[in-house]
Amino acid sequence: MSESVSAKGGRGAQLKHTGLRPGWTTGACATAAATAAYTALLSGDFPDPVTVTLPRGETPAFALAVEELAGDRATAGVVKDAGDDPDVTHGALVRVSVRALPPGAGVVFRAGPGVGTVTLPGLPLEVGEPAVNPVPRRMIGEHLARVAAAHGGSGDVEVTIGVDDGEEIARSTWNPRLGILGGLSILGTTGIVVPYSCSAWIDSIRRGVDVALADGRTHVAGCTGSTSEKTVVAVYGLPEIALLDMGDFAGAVLKYVRRHPVERLTICGGFAKLSKLAAGHLDLHSGRSQVDKGHLAELARRGGADEALAAEIAVANTGLAALRLSQAHGVPLGDLVAVAARDQALSVLRGAPVAVDVICIDRAGTVVGRSPVR
Repeated sequence: MSESVSAKGGRGAQLKHTGLRPGWTTGACATAAATAAYTALLSGDFPDPVTVTLPRGETPAFALAVEELAGDRATAGVVKDAGDDPDVTHGALVRVSVRALPPGAGVVFRAGPGVGTVTLPGLPLEVGEPAVNPVPRRMIGEHLARVAAAHGGSGDVEVTIGVDDGEEIARSTWNPRLGILGGLSILGTTGIVVPYSCSAWIDSIRRGVDVALADGRTHVAGCTGSTSEKTVVAVYGLPEIALLDMGDFAGAVLKYVRRHPVERLTICGGFAKLSKLAAGHLDLHSGRSQVDKGHLAELARRGGADEALAAEIAVANTGLAALRLSQAHGVPLGDLVAVAARDQALSVLRGAPVAVDVICIDRAGTVVGRSPVR
């Protein structure tokens, strides 16, 4: 494989090709604010800017917009920069307060003003928990442990995360429908906001296919994000040049591969997103397609679900909740979705000489459904 060609392929090259500036997730901003606040609590001084390490190794520095140190509590704030993405939380002020807890208490998360609370099952958090997703929780915990080691703290901390005007901003999101009440979620799996532009991203997908073909690749993978990329690398050992960051644009991948065939195409993504493809949607963005629980219920029936289970799936809060219900009853809904998504992909390919398989994963990257190659 040519090094000069391979350097032009993969997810990073696609983002560079769009010309769009990436930004930072609310989870990255909260991590920076928490790190600064705990440092001040232990040392008396706020680091500004404060540097954090993201899951893929990037080390951005964040300027502080808020610094408050009073008694047993320190608070820091970071303004979110979403880059060129039209994110509703762009410009929002993420505030984090930390308070030392007794040794052995661990890191305890609280929802401050503007951050929601989980009230319905089906999300990766228990009911009653603040809407701070697992990866940001892990990032914050790791950074607090480093601060504790550097300044003689125990690392046992209450972390209260808020977002100014977050409850109002959340009305423009799907949080209320998902049962996240009172504000926004603190999100992010990589810490980086990938900017969204239909024309630029679709053009980058086409370039990714062209580069892979020029390098002699016979097997490429369309992935919805970084977690699914890691999965296909683990399953198939594909190099970066064979990875297409399709995001929500499944149709763009399939239509271009139809005109520029590659021998083998793997599609990998989250169960809920690929359930949309299984139902016939080619644009998987949450603003333009939704998980059809009725369709999931019908697939579950085909997999042996009785009417009572199908009825529960049809009214599940989220796609993940529907998957968990089916798993609890031994119904292979993940595999059924993967097969249906593969068949939809083949229908878009219209007989092009491309073999297709689909892998569905959960938020942690665990494979929850696979289709045979066809």
